[in-house]
Amino acid sequence: MLGRNDLSGLRFIDVGSGSGLFSLAARMLGAHVYSIDYDPFSVSCTQYLRQQYYPDDPHWHISQGSILDDQLVNSLGQFDIVYSWGVLHHTGDMWKAFSLVDHLVKPNGGILFLSIYNDQGALSRFWKWEKRNYNRYAWFKYFAILGYYLSLIPWFLRDILLLRNPFLSYKNYARNRGMSWFHDLKDWLGGYPFEVARPEEVFEFFKNKNYILLKLKTCGGGKGCNEFVFLKQ
Repeated sequence: MLGRNDLSGLRFIDVGSGSGLFSLAARMLGAHVYSIDYDPFSVSCTQYLRQQYYPDDPHWHISQGSILDDQLVNSLGQFDIVYSWGVLHHTGDMWKAFSLVDHLVKPNGGILFLSIYNDQGALSRFWKWEKRNYNRYAWFKYFAILGYYLSLIPWFLRDILLLRNPFLSYKNYARNRGMSWFHDLKDWLGGYPFEVARPEEVFEFFKNKNYILLKLKTCGGGKGCNEFVFLKQ
């Protein structure tokens, strides 16, 4: 997406670092990395990766915090590359997060790489309702998981009757996605707060902040994320 395989010497911030894998990739490409996440378990996981691959590295900093914290954001400075994949729509205030993440991007050449859930209209409103209730009611959580698994019965029947391998789809999904089907299921059903935006809305927002769109990868109007690479003028 960035069109390069060398980030040597560039300041790179991973906003919502999660497991830390993207921060690790940026460090391996030579960037000076700053990883930040609101979740303490994600911070611990990122710290573990750094200890395994770059112990005591002065060019990889990790901290806990929120992109919605104005004071924290203003204390971080500016970066050559600001990366936030599938994060800002889970903050509870996505548009404020957009405004604050802009503060991190260096003017005159800074890169902003975002991934944001696609707005599917009524279907997105349904998923917001589902995710809110998944986190609010224990009984709803089990009902949602059961309902999702029932919807997968045709897949399993196909694997059994046509391919003679009842777990083929499950294994292929886990291999391609990099996580188990069940954990990915919980991540989707319970991922709340949940906000969405149409590609043109994201484009217009950052265009008004003096960005140029360099690359766009959409999910074809379906469920998932649209990816944007912007250049700040």
